[in-house]
Amino acid sequence: MSQKESLWSLYFKSNLLLRILIGLVLGAVCGIIFGEKIMWVKPFGDVFVRLLKMIVLPVVITSLIVGSASIHPSRIGKIGVKVLIIYLITSGFAVAIGLFFGNLLHPGSSVDLATVGQGVVKKASAPSLVDTILNIIPKNPFAAIAKGQILPTIFFSMLMGIGLAFLRGSEDSRIRNSAETVFNFFDGAAEIIYRIVKWILEYAPIGVFALIAIVFAKQGAKAFGPLGAVTLTVYLALLVHLILVYGGLLRVTGISPIKFFSKAKEAIITAFVTRSSSGTLPVTMNVAKNQLGVSKGVYSFTLPLGATINMDGTAIYQGVCVMFVAFATGMNLTLSQQLTVIVTAVLASIGTAGVPGAGAIMLLMVLNSVGLDLSASSPVSLAYAMILGVDALLDMGRTALNVAGDLTCTTVVAKFEKEVDFSILEK
Repeated sequence: MSQKESLWSLYFKSNLLLRILIGLVLGAVCGIIFGEKIMWVKPFGDVFVRLLKMIVLPVVITSLIVGSASIHPSRIGKIGVKVLIIYLITSGFAVAIGLFFGNLLHPGSSVDLATVGQGVVKKASAPSLVDTILNIIPKNPFAAIAKGQILPTIFFSMLMGIGLAFLRGSEDSRIRNSAETVFNFFDGAAEIIYRIVKWILEYAPIGVFALIAIVFAKQGAKAFGPLGAVTLTVYLALLVHLILVYGGLLRVTGISPIKFFSKAKEAIITAFVTRSSSGTLPVTMNVAKNQLGVSKGVYSFTLPLGATINMDGTAIYQGVCVMFVAFATGMNLTLSQQLTVIVTAVLASIGTAGVPGAGAIMLLMVLNSVGLDLSASSPVSLAYAMILGVDALLDMGRTALNVAGDLTCTTVVAKFEKEVDFSILEK
């Protein structure tokens, strides 16, 4: 094997998140050392931005249809309805907390990207709250898809998935078989899209290197401050959500938060290390059964569902990072735009949790929903690249909170249904 082949093999076999972090550091160092001379790498960053924009809508459509269709109506009894409502409400609180800390701490305000790159930030006029809600329903879903409108596409895809879920449970064999054919088509299409996402992420270290090099060539070493600020803001918001929302929910239902989290720590730590809710699922189920005393009839449904749609940590990440991008590019988000962020992040959480690179893809959806233009060379794309550079560190915290939320909501629902063995939980 030649040296070139060895280097190529080493690149693809090494940890992706580590490669992205290395790309961030090298980009920053080269940007500071070479300054304007490094601007020739800009096209490599533009390619990465274009690839990400290309894949957003295919991910939304296929993953949401499959995700919604996978929740069979026959399984959504009183337990399913309760846990779905709790999951969605806590996700709403999570985005709101992220936005609150973003507004409070102003991450990104110390860096000025508005004059960096060839693009400019498009400050779209903000519609009223009523118009925002009405615009979720597309007049023409195909036109909405063609125009890249995120919320209408999410709404239509969810309706398609829910309708497909009902038809898959039909007693008419012709309808049921037709529905299964449609489901298998979108399931296969989703797997193809996930593979394409994986390929795009393999290019991410190069794209991040190029975009970050441009930022530091223009801003110098002072750009390190905003990266630390956004990381600190995300973790502070995660901690507050854990204590106030989850702790409060447990306290209201008569469960000691301290005892609960001491029992759940194995799953939370595993999620923090592995950065995968789905990969942690066996550990999460074991903790629910043997540490928390939740019956299998509850956790066998609620935990896999939570690993798919409950993304409180990711929702907080969306809120903070949207504010980071807004401050870094000199754009003030109105109240209606921030409410749009909440709606988009909560709706997008359904079905996209299992997608490789879900956090980065979801952030693109949210940025698009409030009119922040992620065109190649725009300041927004540079701010996005800065976030992607520290995404591995942020991903550890948000995944840990996602799993903590799955266990909290599962235990609370089990308590309502009298499906908790307190001799185990209170041991």
